[in-house]
Order: sequence, then C-alpha cells, then structure tokens
Amino acid sequence: MKAAADVRGAGSEGPRKRALCVLCGLPAAGKSTLARALGQRLRRERGWAVGVVSYDDVMPGFAAGAGAQPSPPRWRPLRQELLGHLERFLAAAAGGRPLSAPADGAAALWTAFAACLEAQGLLLPAGPDPQAPRPLTRSAVAGPLLLLLDDNFYYRSMRYEVYQLARKHSLGFCQLFLDCPLETCLRRNGRRPQALPSETIRLMETRLERPDAGTHAWERRSLTVEGPACSAEASLEVTDLLLTALENPVKYVEENMEQKEADRIICSANVLHRADQTLRRIVSLTMKEAKVAALHEALSWMLGSSRIQNIWKEMKHEYTSVP
Repeated sequence: MKAAADVRGAGSEGPRKRALCVLCGLPAAGKSTLARALGQRLRRERGWAVGVVSYDDVMPGFAAGAGAQPSPPRWRPLRQELLGHLERFLAAAAGGRPLSAPADGAAALWTAFAACLEAQGLLLPAGPDPQAPRPLTRSAVAGPLLLLLDDNFYYRSMRYEVYQLARKHSLGFCQLFLDCPLETCLRRNGRRPQALPSETIRLMETRLERPDAGTHAWERRSLTVEGPACSAEASLEVTDLLLTALENPVKYVEENMEQKEADRIICSANVLHRADQTLRRIVSLTMKEAKVAALHEALSWMLGSSRIQNIWKEMKHEYTSVP
C-alpha cells in the first residue's frame, strides 16, 4: 500500500483519484456518526475532498418520521434518481465543468442534493438563476475525492448499483458494514425525535444481507466495524481501506475476470453434471447386466435340477397322450 502522501494534494501528477464508499447497517447503528467523523478527519489530516451523502437528509420524506416516508414503490425510483445525480456530479468533477441540473425528476431531491454538496465545500453557491449550471469548487476537481454514501443498504442489490457506478467511471469502491446488535439499535432509535417503528428495524434485520467477499468478489474491499467506530484500531483499519480503494479503481477488466470466473464455475458445473449422468448410465447398465446374469444362472440351475426335469417329462408325456 502506498503512503498517504502519495494520494493527497491538489496538483499531484497522474490520474485523479476518486472513490465511492458505502456505509451500510441497521438504522441507529452509527453510520451517520462515523461518516461525519470520517469526513472531518480526512479533510483536516489528508486534504481530501470528502462528501457525505446521507440518504435520510437528501431524499424527501425519509427524515420526516415514519408517517411521512415514501411508500415502498417509491423507494427504488428515488434511489435511482439519486444515483443519477451522483453520476452527474462525478462526471462534472472528472471533466472540471459546472454541474447542471437535470431536465426532469424530483426538484426537491435535486435541491437537497446540491445543498448537501455546497454545505461540504464541493459546490459553489447558486447565482440569481437557480437552474443555471453550478461551478464546482477547486477541491472538488483537484485532489482526491471521496464520497461516503450513508444509508441502510441492507439488500446487496442496493450496494451493487453503487459498485456498477464505480466500475462505469473507474472509481475506487469499498464498503463499511457497521455491525451493531439489534437491541442496541432499537434502544438508540427510541431516543430519536422521529423514531422508526421497532417492527421496521426488526424486519430489516431479518432481511439484512451482510457483505460476503467469499461469495461475491466485488465485495472484497469491505470492512466490518464492531464496537465503537471511533476507536483508534477501527480508525486505522478504515483509513487503510479507503486508501486501498483510492489506489485501486474498479476497471472493466476486473469485471471481465469476474465474468470469466463465473463462466468457469458454470462450465465446471456442466462438466460435473455430464460426468454424473455418464456414471449413472454406466451403473444402470452394469446393474441390468448383473440382473441378466443372475437370471440366467437361476434358470440354468432350475433346468439342471432333477426335480424340474421330472416335472418337464410328466408335462411332455401328458401333452403327447392327449387324443
């Protein structure tokens, strides 16, 4: 791993280093607290441009209590729209050009997203025309850029959408999973002014899909944070993960390797299936041959028995004696 000095500072030569970090876990697990602390520390100590995008703050209605939340059918369109805004910002930062408002979509979502970036020093204030393109700050286009996405992300498919965005733009990607006991989350949630129903958190806990690098190669840069997220040990591990993500952007070649690995597994499964079918046919044929041999042996014994021969002679005599 390269030293921190290799990835900091505006004016450094080489390709611009950018990364997306997903913070996932149950509500009240400590994601927002960790994201804010990380943002402040990385700006101060490393000079990075850091944007914390809290879905609760940006998405209309998500921070307004259980009664005002969007219905489940509306969650996915809102998430997709927010991902589109993130992509617009990343493209503007990569090209050093102003950020333009989308032609359609939820105006409240775009306004909240732009305000989020402006509050963190990534976007200059709007001029007289709120729809005019917004210039990005120098820090947003010069030095390393890290976006911390703060949400539950309890389905793996939600996190994979962010990974696809990182792959599309050759960004670094990593995940921080805050592993907090359910009862602790429920207790913290109960102290919030606008608490979620306990049933919602309990249901989410049953559906939570933890990062699993063993099964999903794209989740290999993941870290599970247990206990106090602000501890010195956790802080060092998190920083190492973020540095690794910045230094190793996701590229299409990696996806090709993953696809090849998936194809290899499928091919191996097909070979094993064909071998199994062949073995079954051989066993079946062997059993049939064994049965025929056993039947032949039994018949030979029976025909060779003197008792059977006598019965056969009597039947033959009776048949020939019939007038």
